[in-house]
Amino acid sequence: MKLSDLSPLMARREDGGLSYDRFRADPALASLQWPDDVLEQFLFDHGDNAAFVYDYGSIDLREVTWRLETIPTADFSGMPTGASDAGCIENFADNPVHWVRVRPPEVGRHWEEHGTWLRPPILIDRRLLDPSESGLQVLEGRTRVGVLRGRLREGLHVAAHHQAWVGHL
Repeated sequence: MKLSDLSPLMARREDGGLSYDRFRADPALASLQWPDDVLEQFLFDHGDNAAFVYDYGSIDLREVTWRLETIPTADFSGMPTGASDAGCIENFADNPVHWVRVRPPEVGRHWEEHGTWLRPPILIDRRLLDPSESGLQVLEGRTRVGVLRGRLREGLHVAAHHQAWVGHL
C-alpha cells in the first residue's frame, strides 16, 4: 500500500466529512496497525500533501514498523528531511524562540522545563527510501527539529536525548 492508494480516503478527509476517529477506523488502514500518533501526524495530517507524496510515495506503508525511541541530541544536528522540503529545518532553526512562541503556551513551557518537544516527531529509517541511504530522516516535525537546532545554537536549555517515533523496515 502506497500513499497514492489512500487517495479516496484522503479526499473524504479533505472534504471535511472525516474526523480523525473515523479516519483511523477506515478499513483501508486496518492492515497498518500504526500508533495513533504516527497515523495522525503522517497520514491524517499530511497523507495527501504533494511534497509528502513526492518524498515518501515509493514506500510500501505495510512494511513500516514504528517504535518510540530515545535519540541523542547530536543525531539531530545534520538529520535531513525530504528533498521537497530541503532547507526548511534550518529556516526554523534561525528563529527558535519565534517558532515556540507561535505555538500553544504548553509547548514553550515544555521546552523550558524539559529541553525537548512536547510531542515526538516522526523519523524514518532512510533504508526505506528510494534511493536507499543510511541514517534517519525527519518525516514530520521539521519545526520541532529546527527549534532544537536553533536552541542549541543559541545556548538555550536542550535535553541530551529526545523521544521520536522511528519507522523501520
